[in-house]
Parts: sequence; C-alpha cells; structure tokens
Amino acid sequence: MTTRDAEIDAFLAAAGWDGAVRTRLPGDASTRTYERVSHNGRIAMVMNQPLNAETAPCPPGATPDERLALGYNAAARLAAGRVDAFTACARYLTGLGLSAPAIYAADAPNGLALIEDLGDGLYARLIEDGADEGQLYDAAIDALVALQAATPPETLPGGWPLLTYDDLAYKVAHEIIIEWLPQYRPGLAFDEAAVADWETIWAPIRARGVAGASVFCHRDYHAENLIWLPDRQGAARVGMLDFQDALRAHPAWDLSMLLHDARRDIAPALETASLKRYLALTKPADATAFLPDYHALGALNIVRILGIFARLVTRDGKPRYAGFMPRMWAYLDSCLADPALADLKTWFDAHVPAEARR
Repeated sequence: MTTRDAEIDAFLAAAGWDGAVRTRLPGDASTRTYERVSHNGRIAMVMNQPLNAETAPCPPGATPDERLALGYNAAARLAAGRVDAFTACARYLTGLGLSAPAIYAADAPNGLALIEDLGDGLYARLIEDGADEGQLYDAAIDALVALQAATPPETLPGGWPLLTYDDLAYKVAHEIIIEWLPQYRPGLAFDEAAVADWETIWAPIRARGVAGASVFCHRDYHAENLIWLPDRQGAARVGMLDFQDALRAHPAWDLSMLLHDARRDIAPALETASLKRYLALTKPADATAFLPDYHALGALNIVRILGIFARLVTRDGKPRYAGFMPRMWAYLDSCLADPALADLKTWFDAHVPAEARR
C-alpha cells in the first residue's frame, strides 16, 4: 500500500466509510483521479488531487506579472485541481437547483473529497449506445440557460473566489498554439511579423469576451462531463462534473465547449438547432451580435484546445490526442466562415498550410 492509499483509507474512515471497497476509474488529461467506493450498500466517489502536482491557482488581486511568475494555472485562472474549488462550485450549482455531486466529506488541504456518485450515464457513452442525441442536447441547453440565468456572486460557498475570464487568461489561451503547434508540426514556424499580426487580431476579440463576462461559466461543459439523470426534473436532469475551473465569463464560452466538442462530432444541424434553442430561451437583446461573439470566442476556444493537444502529444507523450485534432480544425473552419473573422482566416491561410491543419 502506498502512502497515498493509506491517506485515502484514513480519510474514508474519518468520514464513516472505514473498510470501503475502492475501485479506481480511468483517468484523463488532468492530474486528478477518481475512485468509486462502496460501503454497507452505499456508493460514492473519492476525488484524489495529489498535492503539489500543479502550479498554484490565481490569487485574487494578483497582477498580470505576478500571475505569469506563478505559472500557467495562475495566468490562465485555472483552479489547479483544488478540492475547495470543486466543492465551492458544486455547492453553488446545487443551490441553484442544478445537479452537481453532493459533498459528503472533504479534506481540501490534503486534496481529498468524498462526493455523490451520479452514475454512469455520461452523455458521450449514452449517445454512442444509441440514445436520442437531440433530447440530450436540448436538456443540456436548458440546463445551461438555467445556470446562466442566475447572477454569479463574487465569492462562492466556502469562500472560493469566482474570478473573471480576463484579458490575460484569454491571451494565455490563444498563445499555446503559437508555442506548441510548430513542435507538433516540425517545419512550421511563426516569425515576428506573424506573431505580431496574431496579437493584433486577437486583442479586440479578447476585449469582447471580457466586456461580456456576465455569467457563471462551467468552462468544461461537454458530453464527457454531463450525466443524464432522467429521474430528476427539468434542468436537474443534467448532471454536471469537472467544473472546478469555473469563472465569470461570456455566455458564449460554455456554448462553444458544448458544440465544439473535441471528443465527438457535432453535426452542423445539431449545432444550429442548439443555438436556435439557446437564443429562443435567453432572448438576448441583440441576437445578431451574439452569433459573431459565439464564432469569435469559439475560435479562441478551439485554438486553445488545439494548442493543448499539441502540447499533450509532444511534451507529455500522449499521442491519442492527435486523433482529436482534425475534428477541431473542422470546427475552426466553421467559425472562420463568419465574415467578421476574415482577418483570422487570412492569418491561418497564410501561416498554417492545409496539410498542417489535420
């Protein structure tokens, strides 16, 4: 038994789950792991965030220079997997009547939490098995609308700050690809002029994102993090996971996460229907202005993901992420079809040839 296993056993015993049977679940790209545990007919999940596995999260009030010095998580305003961030977000979501795991016990300083097991009804797996995709995405839109209808607080339950997706966080997001795509595609290079043009194109898009930051943003809202709970009612039928990086952000960000899903194809017809439903429910003052924001911030999100995947493949030795990249390039092409993004399309056409965009 490892030291960490002993710590988990001690944590479970203190929570009244002494001797629970533990089954580790498959991991993903994060440093966090999960185990399903059973004890006297009860089932729950253990969240295990190893200490010091990531750089520090962003302190409230830190300057851009201070955040850059602290590392990627602080610059991008990521929670560094912090258990207290997860529990604060979960309690906020359940307080709105939405479905996030209930928190049974938590030891944030040691990176452990015992949480409700919402089951195995992941959207992605259900759709693979033939579930009604339209019904599931309609429900996901409804839950997102319910989430965004509430005015987000400055501080979440337990004192965790809800920061804003600000200019630096957006800039860090779209800079990843500049650093890592040339390493993923040897022979590809961006000279000083290309990098300067890149910044010029993105600066006004970042400003639009910051100006529109008005809702609680899950930040990873897609089919691998949504669980179908048909026995619940309304928006609560959609269980939410992996929301610890939440920020106050533009409402288009979570829509992009849902409809530009890196791990599964979203057909244009489904995207169109979902956008139509979202706009009908939210009734924005200017729907014609919302769609350009959706395409622009969607492009930024897609570029961010492409950069992360390039980094996962080249730096972290995880080649499976290369298989997701053609899908992301296709989503990017769809966003770049918006005439408002003509300058960004021109940049990609000039600096990333078609054979590198696959």
